[in-house]
Amino acid sequence: MDDTSIIELYWNRDEQAINETDKKYGKLCYRLAFNILKRREDSEECVNDTFMKAWNSIPPDRPTHFSAYLCQIVKRIALSKFRYNTADKRQCNSYMSYDELSEFVSDAESPEDVNIMTELSNSISNYLASESKQNRVIFIRRYWYFDSAEDIASAFHISPNTVWSILSRMRKRLKKQLQKEGYDL
Repeated sequence: MDDTSIIELYWNRDEQAINETDKKYGKLCYRLAFNILKRREDSEECVNDTFMKAWNSIPPDRPTHFSAYLCQIVKRIALSKFRYNTADKRQCNSYMSYDELSEFVSDAESPEDVNIMTELSNSISNYLASESKQNRVIFIRRYWYFDSAEDIASAFHISPNTVWSILSRMRKRLKKQLQKEGYDL
């Protein structure tokens, strides 16, 4: 079933929307949550919460890119769960790629912050468009899908150290580009 039909099911409040979403995007959502949380139970819970959030937000939302919409929801839920799990007095066994970009992103959600984040998102997209396809894919796999350097290296037949080097150089170039555009980093 295509995304438009699935969204139409949501608009019609047909519970089949959840089943169709799970069939088409369940594995993607789970992989993204698992890459952040590294725990099966927490990841499954995040996927279920994502489907519930989609059910509650469509309508009034009518996402144009349904997969990106779901990924954004699952990432927010998983990152929130990660912060909860790693708060003081709780154990943390995993490394967060989100921290690598923390100087560029924020959790704030006021209208002004949303505008700033939209502009920042556009600047990052423009920066990525200037990079090679391989670098773009590496960056997106690491910072959007939270794939490990080892998984990325395996996909590109390069070493994990090479992946880390590429990401480090890209972050430096991105920071320089954002500073040039007036972002105070």
